[in-house]
Amino acid sequence: MRLYVNGIGTLGPGLIGWKETRAVLAGASPYRETARPEPTASILPPNEHRRSSTIVRWAVHVAQEAIEQAQVNPRKVATVFASSCGETGVLDRLCTALATPQRVISPTLFHHSVHNAAAGYWGIATGSQQSSTALACNDSSFCAALLEAAAYAHIEESLVLLVAYDLPPPLPLYIARPLREGFAAAFVLAGTPVDHSLAQLDLNLSDDLSGDVTNMEDAGLEALRSGNPAARSLPLLAAVAGHQATCVCLEYLEDQRLLIQVTPCQS
Repeated sequence: MRLYVNGIGTLGPGLIGWKETRAVLAGASPYRETARPEPTASILPPNEHRRSSTIVRWAVHVAQEAIEQAQVNPRKVATVFASSCGETGVLDRLCTALATPQRVISPTLFHHSVHNAAAGYWGIATGSQQSSTALACNDSSFCAALLEAAAYAHIEESLVLLVAYDLPPPLPLYIARPLREGFAAAFVLAGTPVDHSLAQLDLNLSDDLSGDVTNMEDAGLEALRSGNPAARSLPLLAAVAGHQATCVCLEYLEDQRLLIQVTPCQS
């Protein structure tokens, strides 16, 4: 399947926004891991911003950046939201409450516990009534979301916003799911190019496991990539930032790889 990238948003330690991320991934600036950034997610109305969880704000923040870069109306864009763990912070608070003698659960907290919470807040912020999918596929969540977005873009001939996001769970959940750091990335994807398309992506599934998957040369970036499922998108982001034709190989399922031929669109 062929896709075109029309907009990108990123947020992570030392990777705040696509402009900064592109410079780092293209080798123009060194990678310096900073403290975990605080998302703005300014598109959220004040009441929703106050009620939203941290991971929702991360997802909405990068989605907003990608939509603005792509110069499209968010009301007209379908969405695919992907997180391997979802609302672990909310889950921890629910489990803690259930462990008390009173076992009182806040309705608002329960409302935030669903896996599509970020998609719901995005719909409220934008007024979009387009198709929305929220999925999880453990460490393969980004690849699964990319394939879902590609299929939708071709079948429905529609723009698709892909948002991948994960934050480290709090203790004691962290012991079972030790994610290294927070990371989120968003892509506005289409089946046909526009004047400001950044790259062309040709996607193929492969059963050949003999070759190596694409890693990051920088040790800090590789630690982020391997330690956060949403950051498995870093090799693809680096290929787009490098502005050269290249093939990216990503781990998918146990017996498959996702091969992405990346071709730059802009001179």
